[in-house]
Amino acid sequence: MANPQVQAGTGRVTRTDVARYAGVSTAVVSYVINGGPKPVAATTAARVREAIKALHYQPNATARALTIGSARLLGMIVPDSTNPYFAELTDAIAQAAGSRGYALLAANSRTDADTERQNTLNLVSRQVDAIILATVLSPSEVAAMPVQGIRRVLIDQSSAAHGIPTISTDFEQGAAIGVQHLIGHGYKDIAILVGKDIDPSRVDPRHNGWKKALREAGLPEGPAEFTDFTRQGGYEATRRLLDLPKLPTAIFASSDLLAVGALRAIHEAGLSIPNDIAVVSFDGTSESEFSWPQLTTVRQPINRIADAVLEAALSPNDTDGKIQLLPTELIIRRSCGC
Repeated sequence: MANPQVQAGTGRVTRTDVARYAGVSTAVVSYVINGGPKPVAATTAARVREAIKALHYQPNATARALTIGSARLLGMIVPDSTNPYFAELTDAIAQAAGSRGYALLAANSRTDADTERQNTLNLVSRQVDAIILATVLSPSEVAAMPVQGIRRVLIDQSSAAHGIPTISTDFEQGAAIGVQHLIGHGYKDIAILVGKDIDPSRVDPRHNGWKKALREAGLPEGPAEFTDFTRQGGYEATRRLLDLPKLPTAIFASSDLLAVGALRAIHEAGLSIPNDIAVVSFDGTSESEFSWPQLTTVRQPINRIADAVLEAALSPNDTDGKIQLLPTELIIRRSCGC
């Protein structure tokens, strides 16, 4: 191996420095870094990688993107980056992307359609390889967005957009499982807290799952409160439930955030959880584990979602717009009465 003229840490290391250190041409260094287009002998490639490590060389991402036609950068847009579910999902997708040699650039639409459109255009201008989208737009609006051929994957959706793969939790079945657990405890008056959609024509499948479980058990539908997907929204909606002439015996909250707000309202009313009102939530974030009492919750399979999203995002020949629904897991804790 050649004696290098540049030592790690003394300045910006270039591809020429790596080539000199490894005793090869700069073209060979490029072939090793980019995986081609020409083959490199294993022993030579090992010398190049050793030189890269010794000199702490960082390839220029922009130049590499021009060379191989890929920025190895994924974009992601979520409606609320402060929501623990989306925060944990973004982290899982970032890890899954990193393990495949990709970086993740995340944006927050703040549940605003215009902001989401602008976020999308910003990601397109950065020439990301794919956009992962928890959209607030309708399927037709998503399909009509000008994305210059960039692949998109929808998440957290109950309906598909034409030609765009969708990876989602089976919200309806998961909600039904949570409500069935409450029914199994003998609760008959089961209310639901539902997050409002900016499109009133869209029905949350968790609402349908609640209805399905009650219908199959021969029970009447309890009160349904529609509110913002926030702790404050859950708090205010539960206070409205507590003002009813007849209190529900249990509440199914369609997110952990709503459930945490519900817990506060119930505590402030001097009522006991679960002795007076039981609570089951949905998401399975760390929020549910550190509430009091700890929440029984329907956990979304975040790591499986992340892996499925990356597989879909990095499969450009797959133009099928099918929905892949992943199963949930019921996590039993104290809030349900177990």
